[in-house]
Order: sequence, then C-alpha cells, then structure tokens
Amino acid sequence: MATKEATLTSEDHPKTLIVGLYTQYNVISDQNRYYEEFLSLLDTLKINYDGTHFTKLRHIDNPNFLTKGKRQELAEICEKEEYEQVIFSVVLSPLQERNLEDFLNCKIFDREKLILEIFKQSAQTSEGKIQVEMAEIEFLRTRLSGKGIELAQQIGGIGGKGPGETAKESIKRHLAERMRQAKKKLKTLQHSKDIQRKQRLLRKIDQLALVGYTNSGKSTILNQLTKSDVLVEDKLFATLDTTTRKLFLDGKNVLISDTIGFISELPHHLIEAFKSTLDELKFATLLLHVVDISNPMWRDQVKVVQETLKDIEVDKSILYIFNKIDQLEQKELETLKKDELNNFTPHVFISAKSKTGIKPLLEYLKSKKTFNVLENLNEN
Repeated sequence: MATKEATLTSEDHPKTLIVGLYTQYNVISDQNRYYEEFLSLLDTLKINYDGTHFTKLRHIDNPNFLTKGKRQELAEICEKEEYEQVIFSVVLSPLQERNLEDFLNCKIFDREKLILEIFKQSAQTSEGKIQVEMAEIEFLRTRLSGKGIELAQQIGGIGGKGPGETAKESIKRHLAERMRQAKKKLKTLQHSKDIQRKQRLLRKIDQLALVGYTNSGKSTILNQLTKSDVLVEDKLFATLDTTTRKLFLDGKNVLISDTIGFISELPHHLIEAFKSTLDELKFATLLLHVVDISNPMWRDQVKVVQETLKDIEVDKSILYIFNKIDQLEQKELETLKKDELNNFTPHVFISAKSKTGIKPLLEYLKSKKTFNVLENLNEN
C-alpha cells in the first residue's frame, strides 16, 4: 500500500486512524478519561478521522513503542482498511516514529505534534509565535534522520547548498539559522519585559499568577475579577499567551496574570521553548492554582500542574481555587470538603460563571493586607 504526503491539516483528508495507547506510565489514572482527553486534542484541531483503535500496553518496546504483537495487529488493521495516516495518543521518540512509519507504511503523528499544532493556532502575540516556532524547529531537528527530502518539503525553501553539502546538512544549517534568529527576536522582547518587571519591583506592586490544567477556567476567573474580555472557549489551550490585568483590592493595586494551561505529557520541547513565558511565574508573589473540581480527573490534573511547576523550578506559595462547584452535587462537594480537600490549603470554592460565584476568592484576596508576607497565606 503506497502512502502519499499527508499532514494534520490536509484539506484532502487522508484516511486516518486514531490510536489510543494506555500504559502504566500514564499520569492520568483512568484510561477512559485519558482517551477522552486525546479526543479533545483532536477536536480542538478539528481533525476528522475514519477509525479508532484503543489498546492497553503492559510493556513498551523502546525502538518501536508497540510490542511485536501489537504492531502486527495494528499493521493488519491499516492494510485492511487502507489507512494513510495514524495519530497516536502518546509522545513518540523520533526513532519510534520512524520505525512505526516503516512498519505500518503510514504517515505517523504523535501527541507532541498534536499539541504543537494547537499551540501554533493559539499563539497570538509576537512572543508566543516565536516560542512556538522555536519548539517546532527543535521538533523538526530531532526528526532529520531518514527524512531529509520530506522535511525539506515541509519546511519550504531551504536555500542553496554549499560545495559538497548534502540535503540533510542544508536543512540542519537552515534550522540552526532559524533558531538563531528566533532567539534573537525573543531576547529583544524579553529585554522589554525585564524593564517592566524591574519597574513593578521598584513600585512594590504584587503580582498574582493564575496557573492550572488547561480548560480549568483561568481566563473566566481573570475576566470576572478584572472585568476583562479575555477569550474564553471550551477547548484545550484556548489561552496560550500570558495576559496581565490590573486588580484593585480595597484600594490596593495588584497585577494578575493568566498563563498557559498545563496538560499531561506536555512535550519537553514546548516547555523549553516557553521558558521565557513560564519564568514569569518565578516573579509572582502568589500562585492561584485553578482546579476544575467537577472533572473526575482533577486529582491527576493537580499532580500534573505540581510536577510541571517543579520541573520549571517554580516554588511559590499557592492558593488552591476549586472551580466549577456549580457542576457538583452538594452532597458530593461536602464529602470532598470533609475527606480530601483539606490536603490542599489554603483553598477557596468558587463558580467563575458569575460575580456571586467568584465572591469567595475576591473576599479571600481582600483579606490579605499584603501578598509579600507569604507566610500568612499558609496559616489558614
């Protein structure tokens, strides 16, 4: 079965199979919820697919990800149904991707590519677009081996080759130059942000930062607190670029920022590329960790956020904001309050859909005379 060039956003819609793979290493403990999150990624990109396949793996084969039996099973499905591309729910290494393409004779896309494409669509500011470009360059660089001609077509014009220079060397040189230019542009933007940050420090302006799992309601909270009109959509990564607004608390001027949402298996390339944005969290006086308490996976999502903050070396005092309580039965909420939520202190319960629902958060923030005395936040 011959394959043709295919991309995630191809208009001619190559026949596509989506494959959900659940392993013991998944952070999301419920395999059905993990699969639903995978489907949400596809839905965010509006990807059409023609077939689905979900399987649980007891073991991972390092060179191929799938064990021999699972690979053969999938190969038979692809050949019988004549699939042209396969999208996996997991992050594959470049070697695993290449080996699976050869074995299945299909174009392969993984979780990293899905999230990267969503980031490309969501980035609106110059800084966001540059950081996405850096992540994409690194993604392409790791996949140079065995894909010289294909990557040349994907990247576009790569310039003339020098004497004796191979296509792969030319692409490598082109990507290195693109990365150099992107870093230069980002450095210029960072310089401007550094000046603004120093001014805030001199004026002793506190800064709050909303963090949390993607689609937990951070932007809705920002809008309610500051009467803003930040884009709110019921989809993953609706907010990518950091947005900062003024918040007045009983005459005290405070800044509050809405930041990029986290997700399980957030690709390392994206974390690295977005360090300049995520570094803003290091200068916050308080993190507001928004949790969608109505989501059955909220415990896993809290863990993902906590581990991501640890990975980027952000160690700040945290106020847990349990959002969307309007979507829970009162009895269920009372049980959670009694048995489990005291492990997350300090915390407040809100519904960001209304001014009344956001009131507990606003009252908590107003009760703090200063956010610089962070020890006070842990006494409640």
